[in-house]
Amino acid sequence: MTHFLVTEENPNGQRLEDVLMKVRADVVLRCTKITDDVRPEAQHVLNNNMLILNALTDAIKLAQDSTQVLDKAFGPSQTAKGGPPRIGV
Repeated sequence: MTHFLVTEENPNGQRLEDVLMKVRADVVLRCTKITDDVRPEAQHVLNNNMLILNALTDAIKLAQDSTQVLDKAFGPSQTAKGGPPRIGV
């Protein structure tokens, strides 16, 4: 069973891209709190967070692409309404 994503067992879950966007927003918020901290450790963490933000953005684009492929091929997901998954077993 997934903790965050929509599945038959978790119909109230979220789409992957939505979860990733929330995580990205949290990282952005953390970045804004340390941007003025000039200590090397804070700048190191900020630099790492910027790389993480880029990776999250790439992951969001991939997740959105997968959703578009599934929507085009099989129509909108009905899993949240108790319907079967569009792919997989």
